[in-house]
Amino acid sequence: MTETHVEPTLVLDPAPGKAGRSAERVVRAVLRAPFQARAWKELVYVFTVFVLGCFALAYMYVGWGGGLAISLTIIGVPILAVILLGGRTWGRIYRALAKDLLDAQLPPPPPFRPEPGLIGFIKSAFTDRTSWRAALFLLAQSVLGVAVGWLVLIVIATTVFVALSPIPWWLYDPINIDDQGVEHHSLAQFGSYYIETWPRALGLAAIGVIGCFALPWLLRGVCWIHRLLSIALLTATAGDRRIAELQQGRQAAVDDSTATLRRLERDLHDGTQARLVTIAMALGRAEDRLSEGGDPRDLIANAHASSKEALTELRELVRGIHPPALELGLGPALETLAARSSVPVELRVHLPERPNPAVEAIAYFSVAELLTNVVKHANATRAWISVVPTDSRTIAVTVRDNGIGGVLQPAPGELAAGSGLSGLAARARTVDGALTVQSPTGGPTVVTILLPKDGSR
Repeated sequence: MTETHVEPTLVLDPAPGKAGRSAERVVRAVLRAPFQARAWKELVYVFTVFVLGCFALAYMYVGWGGGLAISLTIIGVPILAVILLGGRTWGRIYRALAKDLLDAQLPPPPPFRPEPGLIGFIKSAFTDRTSWRAALFLLAQSVLGVAVGWLVLIVIATTVFVALSPIPWWLYDPINIDDQGVEHHSLAQFGSYYIETWPRALGLAAIGVIGCFALPWLLRGVCWIHRLLSIALLTATAGDRRIAELQQGRQAAVDDSTATLRRLERDLHDGTQARLVTIAMALGRAEDRLSEGGDPRDLIANAHASSKEALTELRELVRGIHPPALELGLGPALETLAARSSVPVELRVHLPERPNPAVEAIAYFSVAELLTNVVKHANATRAWISVVPTDSRTIAVTVRDNGIGGVLQPAPGELAAGSGLSGLAARARTVDGALTVQSPTGGPTVVTILLPKDGSR
Protein backbone atom coordinates (compact mmCIF):
# COMPACT_ATOMS: atom_id res chain seq x y z
CA MET A 1 0.00 0.00 0.00
CA THR A 2 1.46 3.35 -1.05
CA GLU A 3 1.09 6.31 1.27
CA THR A 4 0.49 9.58 -0.51
CA HIS A 5 1.63 12.80 1.12
CA VAL A 6 -0.62 15.74 0.29
CA GLU A 7 0.78 19.26 0.75
CA PRO A 8 -1.53 21.64 2.59
CA THR A 9 -3.26 24.19 0.40
CA LEU A 10 -2.89 27.85 1.26
CA VAL A 11 -6.26 29.56 0.86
CA LEU A 12 -5.90 33.19 -0.10
CA ASP A 13 -9.61 33.95 -0.53
CA PRO A 14 -11.55 34.97 2.58
CA ALA A 15 -13.59 32.29 4.24
CA PRO A 16 -17.26 32.27 3.15
CA GLY A 17 -18.33 32.73 6.75
CA LYS A 18 -16.21 35.86 7.14
CA ALA A 19 -17.45 37.28 3.83
CA GLY A 20 -21.02 36.65 4.93
CA ARG A 21 -20.46 38.35 8.27
CA SER A 22 -18.86 41.33 6.52
CA ALA A 23 -21.85 41.68 4.17
CA GLU A 24 -24.19 41.38 7.13
CA ARG A 25 -22.37 44.20 8.94
CA VAL A 26 -22.66 46.41 5.84
CA VAL A 27 -26.39 45.76 5.53
CA ARG A 28 -26.88 46.42 9.25
CA ALA A 29 -24.95 49.70 9.00
CA VAL A 30 -27.06 50.82 6.01
CA LEU A 31 -30.35 49.97 7.73
CA ARG A 32 -29.36 51.71 10.97
CA ALA A 33 -27.87 54.85 9.44
CA PRO A 34 -31.11 56.92 9.09
CA PHE A 35 -32.01 56.27 12.73
CA GLN A 36 -28.64 57.18 14.26
CA ALA A 37 -27.99 60.54 15.90
CA ARG A 38 -25.01 61.12 13.62
CA ALA A 39 -27.19 61.37 10.49
CA TRP A 40 -29.53 63.90 12.09
CA LYS A 41 -26.64 65.96 13.48
CA GLU A 42 -25.04 66.05 10.05
CA LEU A 43 -28.37 67.11 8.50
CA VAL A 44 -28.60 69.97 11.02
CA TYR A 45 -24.99 70.88 10.23
CA VAL A 46 -25.58 71.01 6.45
CA PHE A 47 -28.71 73.13 6.92
CA THR A 48 -26.98 75.45 9.41
CA VAL A 49 -23.89 76.03 7.25
CA PHE A 50 -26.20 76.69 4.28
CA VAL A 51 -27.93 79.48 6.22
CA LEU A 52 -24.61 80.73 7.64
CA GLY A 53 -23.08 80.62 4.17
CA CYS A 54 -25.77 82.97 2.89
CA PHE A 55 -24.98 85.44 5.68
CA ALA A 56 -21.24 84.96 5.07
CA LEU A 57 -21.70 85.80 1.40
CA ALA A 58 -23.55 88.96 2.39
CA TYR A 59 -20.79 89.77 4.87
CA MET A 60 -18.09 89.29 2.23
CA TYR A 61 -19.99 91.25 -0.41
CA VAL A 62 -21.00 94.18 1.79
CA GLY A 63 -17.85 94.23 3.92
CA TRP A 64 -15.21 93.75 1.27
CA GLY A 65 -17.15 95.54 -1.44
CA GLY A 66 -17.93 98.52 0.75
CA GLY A 67 -14.46 98.54 2.26
CA LEU A 68 -12.77 98.50 -1.15
CA ALA A 69 -15.13 101.18 -2.42
CA ILE A 70 -14.04 103.59 0.34
CA SER A 71 -10.46 102.29 0.68
CA LEU A 72 -9.13 105.55 -0.74
CA THR A 73 -10.56 107.49 2.17
CA ILE A 74 -9.09 107.79 5.65
CA ILE A 75 -11.53 105.36 7.26
CA GLY A 76 -11.55 102.85 4.40
CA VAL A 77 -8.36 100.99 5.32
CA PRO A 78 -9.23 100.55 9.03
CA ILE A 79 -12.67 99.26 8.00
CA LEU A 80 -11.04 96.71 5.72
CA ALA A 81 -8.77 95.66 8.60
CA VAL A 82 -11.78 95.15 10.90
CA ILE A 83 -13.67 93.23 8.20
CA LEU A 84 -10.63 91.01 7.68
CA LEU A 85 -10.30 90.33 11.42
CA GLY A 86 -14.00 89.50 11.51
CA GLY A 87 -13.07 86.27 9.76
CA ARG A 88 -11.71 85.06 13.11
CA THR A 89 -15.21 85.34 14.59
CA TRP A 90 -16.65 83.38 11.68
CA GLY A 91 -13.96 80.77 12.25
CA ARG A 92 -14.95 80.39 15.91
CA ILE A 93 -18.58 79.88 14.88
CA TYR A 94 -17.74 77.21 12.32
CA ARG A 95 -15.34 75.44 14.71
CA ALA A 96 -18.06 75.34 17.38
CA LEU A 97 -20.50 73.86 14.86
CA ALA A 98 -18.00 71.23 13.77
CA LYS A 99 -17.30 70.32 17.39
CA ASP A 100 -20.95 70.03 18.44
CA LEU A 101 -22.45 68.47 15.29
CA LEU A 102 -19.55 66.64 13.60
CA ASP A 103 -17.64 65.63 16.75
CA ALA A 104 -14.51 67.17 15.22
CA GLN A 105 -11.86 68.48 17.59
CA LEU A 106 -10.42 71.56 15.87
CA PRO A 107 -7.64 73.25 17.86
CA PRO A 108 -7.97 77.03 17.54
CA PRO A 109 -5.30 79.13 15.82
CA PRO A 110 -3.09 81.45 17.86
CA PRO A 111 -4.81 84.61 19.16
CA PHE A 112 -4.44 87.94 17.40
CA ARG A 113 -1.67 90.03 18.93
CA PRO A 114 -1.69 93.52 17.36
CA GLU A 115 1.24 95.87 17.47
CA PRO A 116 0.70 99.08 19.48
CA GLY A 117 -0.91 102.06 17.81
CA LEU A 118 -3.39 102.41 14.96
CA ILE A 119 -0.76 101.82 12.28
CA GLY A 120 0.48 98.76 14.16
CA PHE A 121 -3.09 97.44 14.45
CA ILE A 122 -3.74 97.85 10.72
CA LYS A 123 -0.39 96.29 9.81
CA SER A 124 -1.00 93.36 12.14
CA ALA A 125 -4.49 92.83 10.71
CA PHE A 126 -3.33 92.71 7.09
CA THR A 127 -0.44 90.37 7.94
CA ASP A 128 -2.57 88.03 10.09
CA ARG A 129 -2.52 84.67 8.29
CA THR A 130 -5.40 83.31 10.37
CA SER A 131 -7.72 86.07 9.14
CA TRP A 132 -6.76 85.52 5.50
CA ARG A 133 -7.30 81.77 5.86
CA ALA A 134 -10.71 82.44 7.42
CA ALA A 135 -11.59 84.73 4.50
CA LEU A 136 -10.59 81.94 2.10
CA PHE A 137 -12.76 79.55 4.09
CA LEU A 138 -15.78 81.87 3.79
CA LEU A 139 -15.17 82.10 0.06
CA ALA A 140 -15.08 78.30 -0.17
CA GLN A 141 -18.33 78.14 1.80
CA SER A 142 -20.05 80.05 -1.00
CA VAL A 143 -19.55 76.90 -3.08
CA LEU A 144 -19.56 74.09 -0.54
CA GLY A 145 -21.92 75.51 2.06
CA VAL A 146 -24.37 77.38 -0.17
CA ALA A 147 -24.34 75.82 -3.65
CA VAL A 148 -23.59 72.22 -2.67
CA GLY A 149 -25.64 72.55 0.51
CA TRP A 150 -28.65 73.77 -1.49
CA LEU A 151 -28.39 70.82 -3.87
CA VAL A 152 -28.07 68.37 -0.96
CA LEU A 153 -31.09 69.86 0.80
CA ILE A 154 -33.13 69.69 -2.43
CA VAL A 155 -32.15 66.03 -2.88
CA ILE A 156 -33.13 65.28 0.72
CA ALA A 157 -36.48 67.08 0.43
CA THR A 158 -37.26 65.37 -2.89
CA THR A 159 -36.33 61.93 -1.59
CA VAL A 160 -38.45 62.30 1.54
CA PHE A 161 -41.36 63.61 -0.52
CA VAL A 162 -41.14 60.64 -2.88
CA ALA A 163 -41.06 58.24 0.07
CA LEU A 164 -44.24 59.86 1.46
CA SER A 165 -45.91 60.53 -1.92
CA PRO A 166 -48.82 58.05 -1.49
CA ILE A 167 -50.15 60.16 1.40
CA PRO A 168 -50.66 63.45 -0.52
CA TRP A 169 -51.74 61.45 -3.60
CA TRP A 170 -54.49 59.84 -1.53
CA LEU A 171 -55.47 62.92 0.48
CA TYR A 172 -55.53 65.69 -2.13
CA ASP A 173 -56.55 63.75 -5.27
CA PRO A 174 -54.25 65.62 -7.71
CA ILE A 175 -55.42 65.74 -11.35
CA ASN A 176 -53.18 65.94 -14.43
CA ILE A 177 -54.57 66.36 -17.95
CA ASP A 178 -52.62 64.86 -20.85
CA ASP A 179 -52.42 66.13 -24.44
CA GLN A 180 -55.58 64.25 -25.33
CA GLY A 181 -57.55 65.99 -22.61
CA VAL A 182 -57.79 62.87 -20.47
CA GLU A 183 -57.71 63.40 -16.72
CA HIS A 184 -55.28 61.33 -14.64
CA HIS A 185 -55.40 60.92 -10.87
CA SER A 186 -51.62 61.31 -10.72
CA LEU A 187 -49.15 63.01 -8.38
CA ALA A 188 -46.24 62.63 -10.79
CA GLN A 189 -45.62 61.65 -14.36
CA PHE A 190 -42.63 60.58 -16.44
CA GLY A 191 -43.45 61.44 -20.02
CA SER A 192 -46.69 59.61 -20.78
CA TYR A 193 -46.28 57.35 -17.72
CA TYR A 194 -48.56 58.53 -14.90
CA ILE A 195 -48.38 57.46 -11.25
CA GLU A 196 -52.13 57.00 -10.90
CA THR A 197 -52.61 53.57 -9.32
CA TRP A 198 -51.78 52.21 -5.90
CA PRO A 199 -49.14 49.76 -7.21
CA ARG A 200 -47.41 52.55 -9.09
CA ALA A 201 -47.67 54.94 -6.12
CA LEU A 202 -46.28 52.34 -3.72
CA GLY A 203 -43.50 51.49 -6.17
CA LEU A 204 -42.50 55.14 -6.37
CA ALA A 205 -42.62 55.36 -2.57
CA ALA A 206 -40.37 52.29 -2.33
CA ILE A 207 -37.79 54.07 -4.47
CA GLY A 208 -38.00 57.02 -2.10
CA VAL A 209 -37.59 54.79 0.96
CA ILE A 210 -34.49 53.21 -0.56
CA GLY A 211 -33.19 56.71 -1.23
CA CYS A 212 -33.78 57.64 2.44
CA PHE A 213 -31.40 54.87 3.48
CA ALA A 214 -28.80 56.28 1.08
CA LEU A 215 -29.16 59.90 2.26
CA PRO A 216 -27.06 59.49 5.46
CA TRP A 217 -24.10 58.42 3.34
CA LEU A 218 -24.53 61.45 1.09
CA LEU A 219 -24.55 63.66 4.18
CA ARG A 220 -21.53 61.83 5.57
CA GLY A 221 -19.54 62.49 2.41
CA VAL A 222 -20.45 66.18 2.30
CA CYS A 223 -19.65 66.63 6.01
CA TRP A 224 -16.34 64.83 5.50
CA ILE A 225 -15.39 67.49 2.94
CA HIS A 226 -16.55 70.20 5.37
CA ARG A 227 -14.39 68.68 8.10
CA LEU A 228 -11.31 68.58 5.85
CA LEU A 229 -11.86 72.20 4.80
CA SER A 230 -12.24 73.31 8.42
CA ILE A 231 -9.07 71.48 9.45
CA ALA A 232 -7.14 73.00 6.55
CA LEU A 233 -8.24 76.63 7.03
CA LEU A 234 -9.62 77.15 10.55
CA THR A 235 -7.10 75.39 12.79
CA ALA A 236 -3.54 76.09 13.82
CA THR A 237 -0.95 75.33 11.17
CA ALA A 238 2.13 73.19 11.79
CA GLY A 239 4.13 76.40 12.18
CA ASP A 240 1.64 77.79 14.68
CA ARG A 241 1.78 74.57 16.72
CA ARG A 242 5.57 74.66 16.57
CA ILE A 243 5.67 78.23 17.88
CA ALA A 244 3.20 77.36 20.66
CA GLU A 245 5.32 74.38 21.70
CA LEU A 246 8.47 76.51 21.75
CA GLN A 247 6.72 79.15 23.86
CA GLN A 248 5.48 76.50 26.28
CA GLY A 249 8.92 74.93 26.42
CA ARG A 250 10.54 78.29 27.10
CA GLN A 251 8.03 79.05 29.84
CA ALA A 252 8.59 75.61 31.34
CA ALA A 253 12.35 76.18 31.35
CA VAL A 254 11.92 79.57 33.04
CA ASP A 255 9.55 78.12 35.65
CA ASP A 256 11.87 75.17 36.27
CA SER A 257 14.91 77.40 36.77
CA THR A 258 12.91 79.72 39.05
CA ALA A 259 11.75 76.78 41.17
CA THR A 260 15.33 75.47 41.35
CA LEU A 261 16.66 78.85 42.50
CA ARG A 262 13.97 79.13 45.17
CA ARG A 263 14.74 75.63 46.41
CA LEU A 264 18.46 76.40 46.59
CA GLU A 265 17.79 79.67 48.41
CA ARG A 266 15.55 77.90 50.93
CA ASP A 267 18.00 75.05 51.48
CA LEU A 268 20.94 77.40 51.89
CA HIS A 269 19.02 79.67 54.27
CA ASP A 270 17.44 76.96 56.40
CA GLY A 271 20.27 74.46 56.37
CA THR A 272 23.80 75.42 55.40
CA GLN A 273 23.60 79.06 56.48
CA ALA A 274 22.27 78.12 59.93
CA ARG A 275 25.01 75.53 60.33
CA LEU A 276 27.71 78.05 59.35
CA VAL A 277 26.31 80.49 61.92
CA THR A 278 26.54 77.74 64.53
CA ILE A 279 30.17 77.08 63.55
CA ALA A 280 31.00 80.80 63.80
CA MET A 281 29.40 81.05 67.26
CA ALA A 282 31.24 77.93 68.47
CA LEU A 283 34.58 79.30 67.26
CA GLY A 284 33.81 82.66 68.93
CA ARG A 285 33.09 80.92 72.24
CA ALA A 286 36.28 78.86 71.82
CA GLU A 287 38.25 82.05 71.29
CA ASP A 288 36.75 83.59 74.45
CA ARG A 289 37.47 80.47 76.46
CA LEU A 290 41.03 80.35 75.16
CA SER A 291 41.60 84.00 76.16
CA GLU A 292 40.34 83.15 79.64
CA GLY A 293 42.77 80.27 79.87
CA GLY A 294 40.13 77.55 79.53
CA ASP A 295 40.13 74.40 77.37
CA PRO A 296 38.26 75.06 74.03
CA ARG A 297 38.80 71.61 72.52
CA ASP A 298 35.17 70.49 72.85
CA LEU A 299 33.92 73.65 71.12
CA ILE A 300 36.49 73.25 68.33
CA ALA A 301 35.50 69.57 67.91
CA ASN A 302 31.82 70.56 67.61
CA ALA A 303 32.72 73.23 65.06
CA HIS A 304 34.77 70.68 63.11
CA ALA A 305 31.89 68.19 63.06
CA SER A 306 29.46 70.91 61.99
CA SER A 307 31.78 71.96 59.17
CA LYS A 308 31.81 68.37 57.85
CA GLU A 309 28.03 68.28 57.95
CA ALA A 310 27.89 71.63 56.13
CA LEU A 311 30.20 70.28 53.43
CA THR A 312 27.95 67.25 53.04
CA GLU A 313 24.90 69.47 52.64
CA LEU A 314 26.71 71.61 50.08
CA ARG A 315 27.63 68.48 48.10
CA GLU A 316 23.97 67.44 48.09
CA LEU A 317 22.96 70.88 46.86
CA VAL A 318 25.55 70.75 44.09
CA ARG A 319 24.41 67.27 43.15
CA GLY A 320 20.87 68.66 42.78
CA ILE A 321 22.14 71.28 40.32
CA HIS A 322 24.51 69.12 38.31
CA PRO A 323 25.39 65.62 39.51
CA PRO A 324 29.16 65.08 39.61
CA ALA A 325 28.62 61.60 38.17
CA LEU A 326 27.54 63.22 34.88
CA GLU A 327 31.10 64.36 34.35
CA LEU A 328 31.86 60.73 33.47
CA GLY A 329 28.83 60.40 31.20
CA LEU A 330 25.17 59.45 31.39
CA GLY A 331 25.89 55.74 31.81
CA PRO A 332 27.95 56.02 35.03
CA ALA A 333 25.49 58.59 36.43
CA LEU A 334 22.56 56.23 35.89
CA GLU A 335 24.55 53.38 37.42
CA THR A 336 24.79 55.52 40.58
CA LEU A 337 21.03 56.06 40.56
CA ALA A 338 20.34 52.36 40.02
CA ALA A 339 22.67 51.40 42.87
CA ARG A 340 20.91 53.78 45.27
CA SER A 341 17.39 52.57 44.37
CA SER A 342 15.57 50.46 46.96
CA VAL A 343 13.91 48.56 44.08
CA PRO A 344 16.21 46.27 42.06
CA VAL A 345 17.01 47.97 38.75
CA GLU A 346 18.32 46.45 35.53
CA LEU A 347 20.20 49.07 33.51
CA ARG A 348 21.02 49.06 29.81
CA VAL A 349 22.83 52.03 28.28
CA HIS A 350 24.09 51.97 24.71
CA LEU A 351 25.24 55.38 23.46
CA PRO A 352 27.88 55.29 20.70
CA GLU A 353 28.04 59.09 20.87
CA ARG A 354 27.71 61.22 23.98
CA PRO A 355 24.64 63.50 23.92
CA ASN A 356 24.56 67.21 24.63
CA PRO A 357 25.23 67.99 28.34
CA ALA A 358 21.77 69.57 28.68
CA VAL A 359 20.18 66.42 27.28
CA GLU A 360 22.23 64.28 29.68
CA ALA A 361 21.03 66.36 32.63
CA ILE A 362 17.39 66.09 31.51
CA ALA A 363 17.71 62.33 31.06
CA TYR A 364 19.38 61.93 34.47
CA PHE A 365 16.84 63.95 36.46
CA SER A 366 13.93 62.36 34.57
CA VAL A 367 15.15 58.86 35.39
CA ALA A 368 15.73 59.92 39.01
CA GLU A 369 12.14 61.17 39.36
CA LEU A 370 10.68 58.14 37.59
CA LEU A 371 12.58 55.79 39.90
CA THR A 372 11.26 57.76 42.87
CA ASN A 373 7.73 57.31 41.53
CA VAL A 374 8.33 53.58 41.11
CA VAL A 375 9.44 53.27 44.73
CA LYS A 376 6.67 55.44 46.19
CA HIS A 377 3.61 54.70 44.07
CA ALA A 378 3.99 51.71 41.74
CA ASN A 379 4.19 48.87 44.30
CA ALA A 380 6.79 47.36 41.99
CA THR A 381 9.39 44.72 42.80
CA ARG A 382 11.62 45.41 39.84
CA ALA A 383 12.44 48.18 37.34
CA TRP A 384 14.25 48.37 34.02
CA ILE A 385 16.07 51.38 32.55
CA SER A 386 17.06 51.57 28.90
CA VAL A 387 18.91 54.37 27.10
CA VAL A 388 19.44 53.62 23.41
CA PRO A 389 19.52 55.65 20.18
CA THR A 390 16.45 55.47 17.96
CA ASP A 391 18.20 57.07 14.99
CA SER A 392 21.25 59.20 14.31
CA ARG A 393 19.76 62.23 16.09
CA THR A 394 17.47 60.93 18.84
CA ILE A 395 17.82 58.79 21.95
CA ALA A 396 15.06 56.98 23.83
CA VAL A 397 15.11 56.90 27.63
CA THR A 398 12.73 54.18 28.86
CA VAL A 399 11.81 53.31 32.44
CA ARG A 400 9.63 50.24 32.96
CA ASP A 401 8.34 48.62 36.13
CA ASN A 402 6.16 45.65 37.04
CA GLY A 403 3.88 47.67 39.31
CA ILE A 404 0.13 48.20 39.42
CA GLY A 405 -0.09 50.59 36.43
CA GLY A 406 -2.93 53.05 35.91
CA VAL A 407 -0.69 56.05 35.22
CA LEU A 408 -2.29 58.65 32.94
CA GLN A 409 -0.58 60.27 29.98
CA PRO A 410 -0.07 64.02 30.60
CA ALA A 411 -2.39 66.15 28.47
CA PRO A 412 -0.68 68.22 25.70
CA GLY A 413 -1.59 71.46 27.46
CA GLU A 414 -0.49 70.22 30.90
CA LEU A 415 3.10 71.37 30.69
CA ALA A 416 3.71 73.26 33.90
CA ALA A 417 7.11 72.71 35.36
CA GLY A 418 7.35 70.82 38.58
CA SER A 419 7.16 67.27 39.82
CA GLY A 420 5.19 64.49 38.20
CA LEU A 421 4.89 63.43 34.60
CA SER A 422 3.67 66.87 33.53
CA GLY A 423 6.93 68.35 34.82
CA LEU A 424 8.97 65.69 33.01
CA ALA A 425 7.05 66.37 29.80
CA ALA A 426 7.71 70.10 30.19
CA ARG A 427 11.39 69.48 30.80
CA ALA A 428 11.63 67.27 27.71
CA ARG A 429 9.88 69.86 25.56
CA THR A 430 12.51 72.47 26.41
CA VAL A 431 14.81 70.58 24.00
CA ASP A 432 12.02 69.49 21.58
CA GLY A 433 11.66 66.14 23.28
CA ALA A 434 8.50 64.15 23.95
CA LEU A 435 7.18 61.91 26.73
CA THR A 436 4.78 58.99 26.26
CA VAL A 437 3.20 56.73 28.85
CA GLN A 438 1.84 53.19 28.49
CA SER A 439 0.30 52.08 31.76
CA PRO A 440 -2.72 49.77 31.63
CA THR A 441 -4.44 48.95 34.89
CA GLY A 442 -2.51 46.12 36.49
CA GLY A 443 0.73 47.16 34.80
CA PRO A 444 3.33 47.23 33.54
CA THR A 445 4.10 50.93 33.29
CA VAL A 446 6.43 52.04 30.51
CA VAL A 447 7.50 55.70 30.31
CA THR A 448 9.52 56.67 27.24
CA ILE A 449 11.24 60.01 26.77
CA LEU A 450 12.56 60.85 23.29
CA LEU A 451 15.38 63.41 23.40
CA PRO A 452 17.49 64.86 20.58
CA LYS A 453 21.21 64.25 21.04
CA ASP A 454 22.20 67.81 20.17
CA GLY A 455 19.56 69.47 22.36
CA SER A 456 17.09 70.46 19.63
CA ARG A 457 15.60 69.12 16.47
